Amino acid sequence: MKFILILLRVLVGVLFIFSGLIKANDPLGLSYKMDEFFEVLHMTFMSHYSLVYSVTMNVFEIVAGVAVLLGYRMRLFSVLLLLLIIFFTFLTGYALFSGTIKECGCFGDCIKLTAEQTFYKDVALLVMILVIFTYRKRIQPLFPKMASNIIMAAALVFSFGVQWYTLSHLPFVDCLAYKVGNNIPEKMKMPPGSTPDVYETTMIYEKNGERKEFTMENYPWADSTWKFVDRKDKLVKKGIGEPGIKDFILTDFDGGNQTQAILSEPKPVYLFLVLNTATAGKGWDAKMQALQKKMEANEVYIYGVTGSSKEAVAAFEKAHGISFPFVQMDGTAIKTAGRSNPCLILLEQGTIKGKWHYNDIP
Repeated sequence: MKFILILLRVLVGVLFIFSGLIKANDPLGLSYKMDEFFEVLHMTFMSHYSLVYSVTMNVFEIVAGVAVLLGYRMRLFSVLLLLLIIFFTFLTGYALFSGTIKECGCFGDCIKLTAEQTFYKDVALLVMILVIFTYRKRIQPLFPKMASNIIMAAALVFSFGVQWYTLSHLPFVDCLAYKVGNNIPEKMKMPPGSTPDVYETTMIYEKNGERKEFTMENYPWADSTWKFVDRKDKLVKKGIGEPGIKDFILTDFDGGNQTQAILSEPKPVYLFLVLNTATAGKGWDAKMQALQKKMEANEVYIYGVTGSSKEAVAAFEKAHGISFPFVQMDGTAIKTAGRSNPCLILLEQGTIKGKWHYNDIP
């Protein structure tokens, strides 16, 4: 039994540390995934604190993983781990069986698992943690108390420090489709051999108090006595593959599509991503004004990319002393492209040549 306990502690501890470190590389990405869960569960009021929850959860995963390896205060950490894995199993089970969320983000964007893979991974972890919880009194500390306290404190400081750095700059490892070196037009194409999802549409009509389902082939379009009630789209065949970049559509404030013109421009193009002008970070004004002089000298092009309104952008330009044109893009696409608000991306004919947090704009 002693060997089994050691093996389970190593497996659980390493997996939790690994999971926490991957997500600590991109805490904003986890917060966006949390927002998705909050929306599905009708708990959008919690979205205001999703980044706090993200950072806290990553810290706990790393610290708890270290505690399990060290055998540190196992009466406490075995209970906390059990509660956490029960919560995770509920969420991943809900995602799998409800079909509302495709990926749970348990290993961030670097290692993508399907909802099914994530659920069974959590079930296996639940079994292992139950064994550790049951035999927690048999687990002895690996090091003396003072040494264990120092290691745990170091793990705590390290896990906070990594996330402070990535939030103040950009992730150490960019696992997104918008990483430096990728060509956006190529990433927007379906991969070879891929097929789209196939859906079956069901139309629900009512007549004389009775509801009946029809397909698109036989619904009573010519019979006015049937009243339309609802429509359902059911996935009948899961597609294979999908483009790495979706919803990269740049439009001016009049609705004109500028995507192709910007991606095919032979001169260097800077995209200044501002998800929300009201919550944009500060301290970048002088750098962008200097870059704007290159645009005025006809050396480069600069486009602001935002999800904010035309009026909000006008106030933003005036406040920061910038005058380059702005285009609009879907907020989810902006969050995926740049993990800071603002974020600067350099394109050369659609290929990403540079990417900077607003604190690091050259």
